[in-house]
Amino acid sequence: MFFGIGSGAMFIARNYPLGTALSMGPGYFPVVLSGTLIAFGLYIMIRGLRKDEKIKGNWSVRAMIGLPFSTVVFGVLMNLAGFIPALATLIFMSAAAGREFRLVEVSLLTFLLTLLSVTVFIWGLGLPYPLIKGF
Repeated sequence: MFFGIGSGAMFIARNYPLGTALSMGPGYFPVVLSGTLIAFGLYIMIRGLRKDEKIKGNWSVRAMIGLPFSTVVFGVLMNLAGFIPALATLIFMSAAAGREFRLVEVSLLTFLLTLLSVTVFIWGLGLPYPLIKGF
């Protein structure tokens, strides 16, 4: 995964001017980050191939459907309801895709992560998303 994402990003950034470390161009950060991802991916691949362990496959259909669906719902709710409802729904639905769903723990996690995200992204970074649509 790291190798693939790094390679794809490196390919996309291939025509961006690099610049230098002191005068960075628009391609400097993507190329450095992509190179780091590729190196990290190669390291993990080599370590994994050197072991004789078999991969224990256990596919969760609920997670394979629930996680992408929760991301789509987040995108739709960002436009319709605002940042807080969209993020709370994303966290709740993502946790529900797992096998160890506990309502009290997930509710607390949803509240704390939403509060932290609002603090960092909306108030700290000043991103222009409405907290709740209509307010």
